[in-house]
Order: sequence, then C-alpha cells, then structure tokens
Amino acid sequence: MSNINHNIPLSASQLQLRSLESVWHPCTQMKQHETYPLVPIVSGKGVWLYDAAGKRYLDAISSWWVNLFGHSNPYINAAIHDQLEKIEHVMLAGFTHEPVVLLSERLKKIAPGTLGHCFYASDGASAIEIALKMSFHYWLLCGQPQKSNFVSLQNDYHGETLGALSVTDVAIFRETYAPLLRPCTHVPTPDWRYAETGESPKDYAIRAAAVLERYLAENHAQTAAFILEPLVQGATGMGMYHPVYLQRAREICTRYQVHLIADEIAVGFGRTGTLFACNQADITPDFLCLSKGLSGGYLPLSVVMTSDTVFQAFYDDKTAHAFLHSHSHTGNALACRAALATLDIFEHDHVIETNKNKAAYLNKIAAPLADHPKIRNFRNCGMIWAFEVETNDCEFAANCFQAGLKQQILLRPLGKTIYFMPPYIINEQEIDLLVNATLHVLDTL
Repeated sequence: MSNINHNIPLSASQLQLRSLESVWHPCTQMKQHETYPLVPIVSGKGVWLYDAAGKRYLDAISSWWVNLFGHSNPYINAAIHDQLEKIEHVMLAGFTHEPVVLLSERLKKIAPGTLGHCFYASDGASAIEIALKMSFHYWLLCGQPQKSNFVSLQNDYHGETLGALSVTDVAIFRETYAPLLRPCTHVPTPDWRYAETGESPKDYAIRAAAVLERYLAENHAQTAAFILEPLVQGATGMGMYHPVYLQRAREICTRYQVHLIADEIAVGFGRTGTLFACNQADITPDFLCLSKGLSGGYLPLSVVMTSDTVFQAFYDDKTAHAFLHSHSHTGNALACRAALATLDIFEHDHVIETNKNKAAYLNKIAAPLADHPKIRNFRNCGMIWAFEVETNDCEFAANCFQAGLKQQILLRPLGKTIYFMPPYIINEQEIDLLVNATLHVLDTL
C-alpha cells in the first residue's frame, strides 16, 4: 500500500510542477506552459471552478462542452453514489445491468424517429469510429463491398482517432497524420458566413446541398455514408447553418442509398435549442452519435444509435456477421447511471423551455458585444454563442484565455473566435458577469 496521504491537498505550485513533470496535457504545446502556468483546479460548484489559491472562474465553455447542469450537481452525485453501492462496472459482453438497459430504453424513446439500438463506447471519437465501421460493414453484409468511402462537410470536426480524423476537415489536426488517413471527400459547408452578399442562410444552405447531390449522383455506388455536425460545426469556430440543409441531406442520402451519420456529440442534449439538432429539421439519421452532455459531463460515455434495418443486417447465426467491436468500459454502469440522472433533470426541470428564456436574456444584454467595433458575425443557436474578433495578435487565443481568468471567466477561443457554451444552470447574474467580463477583455487586449 502507498504511504501517500491523499487527504492532504497539494498546493498550487505543487500541482503545477508535478503535473508538468508527469502529465502530457491534451491539445497543448507543453512548452507554452513555461510562459502560461497551468490552472490547478481543486473543486467546482455550479458554473464555477475553484483553483488551489481560492480564485474562482465561471466555466463559460462547460469544460470542453460536456457539463450541462453544473459541477458537483447534487442530484447526479446522489445517483452515482447509489450506483457505487451496487455495481461499478461489468463487461457488457455476455452480461447486462439495469442502468444500461434503462438508459437504452430512454434514449430510444427520446431520439429522433425510430432509432432503437444503442452501441456504447467511452468518448466521441470512439462513437464516430463505430458508426463508420458499422456503416461499411452493413453494406458489406448487403453484398455491396464497394461502398467503402465517406463524405463529410468542409470544416467538420469528428475526432482525432484515425477513422474520425479521416472524415475531419481541420488542417491543424489532419496535416501531420495525412499519410495514415483514408481519403475522404469534403463537400462545401452550409455555414452562412460563406454565403454571398445578399444571399440568405437558407438559400446558401440549399445551394451547398446541391453540391452534395451532384457528388452523390456520380459517386453513390462507392459511398457508404455522409457524416456531418448538425446545425453547428464546433471546432472550426462554431459555424452555424440553416436546418434546411439537414432536410436536403436526408432526402439526398435516401435517394442515393447512402447512410446519414449525425454527429451530435457536441450539439446533442439541448445545445442547439431542441433536445437534438436533428429535431429542428424533423429528420432521422441512420446513425446518431452522442457523447459529452450524455452523462452530464461527469463520466466518459458515448453511444451510437441506429435503426432496426441496420441491426437486423448483423443478426445472424454466423459469428463473422456480428459487429465484432468492443471497448473495455462499454456501457459502464456508473456512467449510465449519471446519464439517467441527467435525463431525469431534463424531464423534471423543463430544461429546454427554461433555456429559451436564458438565451433570450443573454441575447438582450449582449447587444454591446454584437455592436462592438472589434466583433464580426455575432451569432447564436440555442445555448451556443460565437463571434469573431478583429485582431492582428497571433497569440490572441492564449492572451484572451489569460485575460479572461483575470476577470473570473474561463474562455478558450477557437483561433480568433470567442464562444460561450455555459452550463444550463447559469443564472442572470452570472450571465451579466460573463458578458461584462468579456467586454472588458475585448477592451483591454
């Protein structure tokens, strides 16, 4: 047994130093921490994170878009504690348990259309890998092995494992690993910022969908699936588009017998103003990928939901026809219980309607941001806000992050795009602080 006393907390300096000596932090050039010190977080409550020095920061990005109902949420805490006394994890091959059954049934009830089967993993990229493999394997079982290619949107982000990265169109993530990636076609984004002068978001989305149709008209025989981020393209700066694109994409994919994969990892569970972004177009994808907010931001959990048609193609006496894909923590009981508690909160607290009021309030008081001379393309979709900052500072993102911390807010710009994606429990006083602190950051940088 270790002699370390875990009841004695490490100091801020100890956390910073020892983390740099032992932890390789994600999406980070570690050498930059010679200039920008790590922020040692020791606790969280509601929308607030607290560091080892007692300073607090409003988590305006929900800790990478995962936290829905605040840190240390008492209802989710209680559910996890209860589950700990029963079973923390058991493999899902040959076994099952109550949380995964109940969660699958509830997801089936609330998901778009008739998505009735849930395949679980631990993170968003893993869900994308599952959907890509499952789509290809379906066509193989249907006697169409040539349908092995994929199409995605310009500027889409789907993760950084090799399959997910193959359908991602973000140069900084792709370029280094290009020799390892499968080819993928990227069709024009419907992001309305690309529209011509005088062209409406809807008209531009229809024009972008026409390119998809022309491509699939010529290449559907070799195409397994079209994958997209519905309504909001996250990692490349919160690009937003009109729901008509989803409607057209569904029609086109159906016409040419190509699967539609909806990557709602970042935008599911209310982020766009409806429970799922696909609801706004009244469409059902062939595969729905969910993660992040699925467990309320508590524990790693992802799921791919698909139809009876896909499921039945794998249902056979031959083991080789099964979907032989697995993760050690598939359907983890603790994570599923956290997800069930998260869905309880949606149901009991009328979250979607409440969020509409909060979004309207933030939009009202954010008028000075929208009109700020440094800001372009102020935009909102549900509980997501974004805008570009006109600046020549090549270190803008890092400098904005540091300036935000001084104003008690956690901002993590995407290039020169600042965005808000706060936990849903944020109140009006905290919204006021977020907007006013951001204005101060813009005026001081």
